[in-house]
Formats: sequence, structure tokens, C-alpha cells
Amino acid sequence: METRLVEELNKQLNRELYNALLYLSMAAYLDYKNLPGFAKYFKIQAKEEIEHAMKIYDFLNDRGQRIIIEGIPKPKQEWDSVLEIAEDFYKAEVENSKALYRIDDLAKELNDKPVQHLMRWFVEEQIEEEKIASDLLAKVKMIRNSPQGLYMLDKELGQREE
Repeated sequence: METRLVEELNKQLNRELYNALLYLSMAAYLDYKNLPGFAKYFKIQAKEEIEHAMKIYDFLNDRGQRIIIEGIPKPKQEWDSVLEIAEDFYKAEVENSKALYRIDDLAKELNDKPVQHLMRWFVEEQIEEEKIASDLLAKVKMIRNSPQGLYMLDKELGQREE
């Protein structure tokens, strides 16, 4: 494998782990704020990010490449509102998409078919992830001044299946 692709995939693996920690931090904050449905939602998101990291891990390992786990920065711990959390969630997913698209472009440039195949899965997954984040942000914006709406949305999010 081309060194640049290995480096970018390792960066992406670490980015996925960072997002898992960010979403787990959001869950912890939301549990503290007595919003268990929101917390459950972000715990599930955190697990998905770990699964994404492991998909890259396994891919690199299967291709005989060295996996480098970097120091993961401490995620944000405090938010002023559920709206701010939803905005941060959406931003994180958009940034993740951009990073994956760069890897996809590099794989095409280097004509690395296995990485292109892997990136097809990630691009499809990111379309779904951005939609989920966008939908949550839109709902939170709708109910931002309604405690009853927040309560109802918390109940809805608590129904999310893993």
C-alpha cells in the first residue's frame, strides 16, 4: 500500500476514536442533565464510531500495514444547551465526511482498488450519519424553547435501537 494512504487511514482511525470519545462525553453530560434518551442516543453513536475505527483497523491489518494509535485529544466536556450538542454533533459528522472524501480521492488518484472499495462503504455510511445528525439538529431547533418538546424528544431518542 502507498504510504500516504496508510497514513491517512491511520489518521481516520484515530478520528473515529476521537468522535467516539466526543459522543460518549456528550452522553455523560446528557445523563448528568437527566436526559437519558439523548444520552442513550449518543452512547449508540459512540459505539458506532468504535465500529468504524475497527473496520479501518481490520482493513489495515489484513493488508499487512502498521496501525498507529495516536494520543486522542480530550473531547469537549461542557455545553450550554442541547442545541449546542446537536450543532457539535452535526459539525463532527460533516468534518468526518470531508476527511473520508479526501481519502477516497487519494485512493482513486493512486488507483488503490481495495481502499476505494472500503471508502464506498464509508461514504454510504457517512450519508446516513450526516442525515441522522442533520435530523436531530432540526428537531432540537424546533423545540429549543419548549421544555415539553425536549421531554418528548428525549423519550423518542430513548427508543433508538442499537
